[in-house]
Amino acid sequence: MAPSAIDRKRKSVPAEHNETLESDVESEAEFGDGLLEGILSQSESEGSDEESNAEEDSDEEELELDALEALDSDEIPSEDSGSESEEPVGGLVKSNGTKTAVVALREKPLPDEEEDKPNYTITTDANGGERYVYEEIDPVYDSDDSDAPITTNTIGDIPLSFYDSYPHIGYDINGKKIMRPAKGEALDALLDSIDIPKGWTGLTDPATGKPLNLSQDELEILRRIQTNEMPEGGYDPYPATVEYFTGIEEIMPLSAAPEPKRRFLPSKHEAKRVMKIVRAIREGRIMPYRPPGERQEEEEETHYDIWQDEVPRPDHIMNIPAPKIAPPGYDLSYNPPPEYLPTKAEKQAWETADPEDREKEYLPTSYGSLRKVPGYEKFINERFERSLDLYLAPRVRKNRLNIDPASLLPKLPRPEELKPFPTVCSTLFRGHEGRVRSLAIDPSGVWLASGGDDGTVRVWELLTGRQIWSAKIGDDEGVNVVRWRPGRDAVILSAAAGEDVYLLVPPIVDPETDAASRELLDKGFGHATNATQALTANGARKEPVAKWTRPGSRLEDEGVLIKITLRTTVKVISWHRRGDFFSTVSPTAQKSAVAIHTLSKHLTQIPFRRLPGIAQTVQFHPSRPLFFVATQRTIRSYDLQKQELVKIIQPGARWISSFDIHPGGDNLIVGSYDRRLLWHDLDLSTRPYKTMRFHQKAIRAVKYHKGGFPLFADASDDGSLQIFHGKVVSDMMENAQIVPVKVLKGHRVKSNLGVLDIDWHPREPWCVSAGADGTCRLWC
Repeated sequence: MAPSAIDRKRKSVPAEHNETLESDVESEAEFGDGLLEGILSQSESEGSDEESNAEEDSDEEELELDALEALDSDEIPSEDSGSESEEPVGGLVKSNGTKTAVVALREKPLPDEEEDKPNYTITTDANGGERYVYEEIDPVYDSDDSDAPITTNTIGDIPLSFYDSYPHIGYDINGKKIMRPAKGEALDALLDSIDIPKGWTGLTDPATGKPLNLSQDELEILRRIQTNEMPEGGYDPYPATVEYFTGIEEIMPLSAAPEPKRRFLPSKHEAKRVMKIVRAIREGRIMPYRPPGERQEEEEETHYDIWQDEVPRPDHIMNIPAPKIAPPGYDLSYNPPPEYLPTKAEKQAWETADPEDREKEYLPTSYGSLRKVPGYEKFINERFERSLDLYLAPRVRKNRLNIDPASLLPKLPRPEELKPFPTVCSTLFRGHEGRVRSLAIDPSGVWLASGGDDGTVRVWELLTGRQIWSAKIGDDEGVNVVRWRPGRDAVILSAAAGEDVYLLVPPIVDPETDAASRELLDKGFGHATNATQALTANGARKEPVAKWTRPGSRLEDEGVLIKITLRTTVKVISWHRRGDFFSTVSPTAQKSAVAIHTLSKHLTQIPFRRLPGIAQTVQFHPSRPLFFVATQRTIRSYDLQKQELVKIIQPGARWISSFDIHPGGDNLIVGSYDRRLLWHDLDLSTRPYKTMRFHQKAIRAVKYHKGGFPLFADASDDGSLQIFHGKVVSDMMENAQIVPVKVLKGHRVKSNLGVLDIDWHPREPWCVSAGADGTCRLWC
């Protein structure tokens, strides 16, 4: 803002301090202050303009203007001005060098004179000279306003009437004159009113003298006001409600903390407050409701807010509030519960321990009443430690993540989009007495074989649930496992009861297939007769690992053709994909726990002399010559051609119950007795890719669908089956996508046993389960 032309007086500065002042001005200008008043000299262009104006005016006007400028200027005289005049302040010098005295313009000071005082004070520097010390600039009030409109006329708040006698109306930012715009005639005004430009108001800007037009933003604000819209664009007067905790109805609670006891008891504090209000109503201290008019008549006394004009100061940008002191616990009460009071032994141990080793810095003490509580002896120490923490410990602001719990879950497709998969029980198979230990569907998908604790093997028609054939192969022991031989050239069913493995040909096929099956089983007897038996080091005949014999006429008439006797109980049977080899597992045996049998030669071999653990189950690779052996905690993969160990898979489970290999051969699933279902990617790592815990009890069996559907399932002792959709792609950069789609419940739990085995249909998305309740169920 320019100073007023009349109220400002020129400061008297001695000529001998010009150099000091100029050096101070230069030093101040180096810091980029730019707002110091009265130190900027006039430009050459401005001086030339004033000379041109002085020539046009009379000598008398020239003298008056020069006197006003001299009084109005806060400029510190330079050396040049000092050389031209003998008295730099207190008089005006004409062009010929003669001095003219300055006549005082007023005698009495005006009220605004205090506001026009200079913004500096004159002090003495170290050399005894005068020094100008300028006032500190307030960055809030003394700086430029970035929100103020951009103006071309820089005369400030000076009225434009001061320029009525001049051809210009002010100066721009470069100090050049802004000439007065030409005014049009009445005809021009009429033409302008006819052809109205956009933003026309018909007003004249007093600062520039030009027509005042509205900007595009101002026009938009007027349009919004006329259409009853919010003037500010993008402002939502009714924003969506932001729930304090969550607005989404969750299935499971986000916090599993138990409910505190205080929520189930009436609040004593609220009861005291209610009784206090009741007493006040009875005593008349709380009056009933009255209309506002009656209350205003009585409340004539006016109350003033002494902090009404107080402006709150915002905190510093680097301010971090100090953490609050933790509230005291129950043990700090003057009368804590008995369980918080220390015993004599605990008190003695606390007193004998070093102060650094004590868990607490105080010992809980009980007082009979509050008046018996003495002064707190550690009050000063705690205040001192608190003060040290406040100014010595650095404070760090922790940014808490505000994440929606639903966003942390993987984006999985809906189960309805992944159909078909089994959803309901369509057929129920009843007939076994006791538990059904195992079941299997033949390669044609028509027949279902099952074995149970009653020692019988039964064959059912899958779609109707009708029993077609049965044979009792175990007298005192139940049937642990039944498995069909792969392939359709022969129909052979293998079953294990106790230490014996039986090969059966049920009478359920046509005569040609029946004859081919019997011929395949009988062909090995001739090879076994001609084979030489192994000898020991002493030359004696070595006892064979297994004996291949006929089971007897009774069982042969029922379709049981071969009996293989091992030394220990057989729990698992696994067939090779070609149908000539199958493996058995006897967990209780040591050296002969895993045996591989050749059907065409009636030959039994023991591939491992010793295993690092108890064998649980085995599987042949569906396409490569690999043999997988599962112990309690690991699964080992062996190459049968190279006869070497390929890989050791570590599921991380405590006790492996079963596993199955994906038809593609690159993935496998593992079920364990500690309720875990683990998916392994053999190309990715030996550790599990996914670990799922959806069951409440042990998992007994797991199985992949071998017919082209991306499905797999597990069976648990909690009586349920879990159906999963497992999509496996050939792209090595994409992992398998696992989606749980259905939970099947129908089996009853008996003696803490639920579903014991499971198998898939070879072509349809159906599965069959065997339960401890003596039934089998077909799920479609």
